[in-house]
Amino acid sequence: MLDTAVIRQLFPALQRQINGQPAVYLDGPGGTQVPQGVIDAMSAVMIEGGSNLGGQFVTSVEAEQITDDARQAGADLLGAQPSEIVFGQNMTSLTFSMSRALAATWQPGDEIVVTNLDHDANITPWVMAAAERDVTVRTVDFTPDGPLDYDGLEAALNDRTRLVAVTAASNALGTRTDPARIAASARAAGALSYIDGVHNTPHSLVEVGAWDCDFYVCSSYKFFGPHTGMLFGKQHHLEDLTAYKVRASSSEGPGKWETGTQSFESLAGVTAAVNFIASLGEGEARRDQLVSGMTAVEAHGDAVTDRFLSGIAELPGVSVAGVTDGSVARTPTFAVSVDGVAPEAVAAALSDRSIFAVSGHYYAVAVMERLGVLDQGGLTRLGFVAYNTLDEVEVAVAALGEIAGSG
Repeated sequence: MLDTAVIRQLFPALQRQINGQPAVYLDGPGGTQVPQGVIDAMSAVMIEGGSNLGGQFVTSVEAEQITDDARQAGADLLGAQPSEIVFGQNMTSLTFSMSRALAATWQPGDEIVVTNLDHDANITPWVMAAAERDVTVRTVDFTPDGPLDYDGLEAALNDRTRLVAVTAASNALGTRTDPARIAASARAAGALSYIDGVHNTPHSLVEVGAWDCDFYVCSSYKFFGPHTGMLFGKQHHLEDLTAYKVRASSSEGPGKWETGTQSFESLAGVTAAVNFIASLGEGEARRDQLVSGMTAVEAHGDAVTDRFLSGIAELPGVSVAGVTDGSVARTPTFAVSVDGVAPEAVAAALSDRSIFAVSGHYYAVAVMERLGVLDQGGLTRLGFVAYNTLDEVEVAVAALGEIAGSG
């Protein structure tokens, strides 16, 4: 199990107090706090001086090394090769870029598959690209208190399917999917698989090689790093697809997908964030440490989930959307409702108690539509990550009980 007391000492933001009370950061699904090592790595680049790529002087050479180090760190985290790692502003911008490249290979009458379990950044880019190419979009449903409809997914596939875009874990409900199964189904139909791993990456071990997916995309600010997006693409896709880029940019490998100048200080932060996760595990190689560390992270998440759901079950008037019976794997992320209290008011009441949580749809628009709560303000989301403690679970449950009682 994780030693959260030790972990928390590494995060300056977690020492903050609000009105004399310790701040309880339950907004991890929207972005985690960062350890001191990330802060130091990013600061060092700016303190020591930075330059762009392509020069023969020391700071330019250092920028090259920072980029190479970040690619290797990303590859270790995702179970890939450095030549398969692309960086960008965020997952959304990377997905819009890739949607244009893939759409250029589609023909009128082709089809793509998306799901209503996904964050909108893995829906809208594909829907817009499909509309431009006269391509049909098929949407796969999920069961509100259960998993993705895998039978429906497989039924939606045919010899005209070109892409299957599915999340690895819902950022609203916490529900996890099976990327290996999704990729295999897509591959059997002759389609590519694009896995949104933004919410999954902080909670579960990523194994893109074992899953054999074509693309996997995530954002480091969800796993204790800076605001930088990361995309894995099988090397032959990155080489063969046409990137929308300026002529001066590289025409090879991951570099051709990285528009403009990257934030080198952020790339240094990505490496430091991966190193932090690796420090939670054991082993000689960093990948081995990451496998061990993420195994501990997942066990911690399961303990948090059990404690939270058992506590909520004792609260009249408080409900959790999504899987609550343990029948489907999930992350410790909970979309809750309180009878008679608007989601925004629940979030505000939690804030009054120094508990940071958000209300609304959190860009999971299709999820809220499927649950029938979008027009009522969505739901209030509480998300726990590796630095959250079981004591904080108790604090959150007690606060929800008080809010329900006063409502």
